[in-house]
Amino acid sequence: MTAPALDRISIELSQRCSKACWFCYSRSHEGGGTRWTAELLTRLILDCADHGVRAVSFGGGEPLESPLVWPALARTRGRLFRSLTTHGLGLREPALLERLVAAAPDKVHVSIHFPGNDAELTRVIQQVRALARLGLRSGVNLLVRRSRLEQAARAAARLRAAGIDNRRVVYLPMRGQDTPSARELATIAGGPFQSMSCAQRCGVSPRFCAIGWDQKVAWCSYTSSRATPPALSYAGLVAALEGLELRPCDGALRERGELRIVRLRRRARPRGRTR
Repeated sequence: MTAPALDRISIELSQRCSKACWFCYSRSHEGGGTRWTAELLTRLILDCADHGVRAVSFGGGEPLESPLVWPALARTRGRLFRSLTTHGLGLREPALLERLVAAAPDKVHVSIHFPGNDAELTRVIQQVRALARLGLRSGVNLLVRRSRLEQAARAAARLRAAGIDNRRVVYLPMRGQDTPSARELATIAGGPFQSMSCAQRCGVSPRFCAIGWDQKVAWCSYTSSRATPPALSYAGLVAALEGLELRPCDGALRERGELRIVRLRRRARPRGRTR
């Protein structure tokens, strides 16, 4: 297996989220904290950009509930592709929406966690359309549960009817439990679609890593296998990933005795500085 050569990273800005969904992989909640400061966060992102990382995505927790999102967007503008995923509740406030447009992230996705909730679906459609009208590239993250496939299918059909087609929708399978198959996702999508790289098989991507609100590093956002980097830098991320296992999050795998642990075996070396 190849050594890490990161070109995409995701960062949880905090563990704070007023929505506090019970299935949240980061166990975010209204009082959630963070170990980041604006200086540490932006210094890491810019160092990663210097070493060839082309995109950073901000999550959490809810990124728009973290004050860190604004300096992070401002100080990294023009250096790499910056995206964020939000539950969208804060975007009901005109002042916050205006501030987000001014910060000019390269992409914003609004999550639908409960496809059977008509109010949530209607709100997200309106917000995604509004973001597009205001000049931001926008889309939807649609959470799909195996026990609620019909709800997800109806939500996907409503999104398409509203002009939000599969090029702007990411179909996210529930993780840890109630996980749909890739075939079921395809049926709901009704054609070519976007999803997580692990929709078919759990495995490491040497191009990507996830960094938590506690600054720990993992091969994905869902695994329990995490390591603390020796330094908050590109080289530190690579060093932490070296030899780090990947424990699958899928409870069905564990129940069937098919849990696999994936490791990178070749020594990881940071790449040279690029601009």
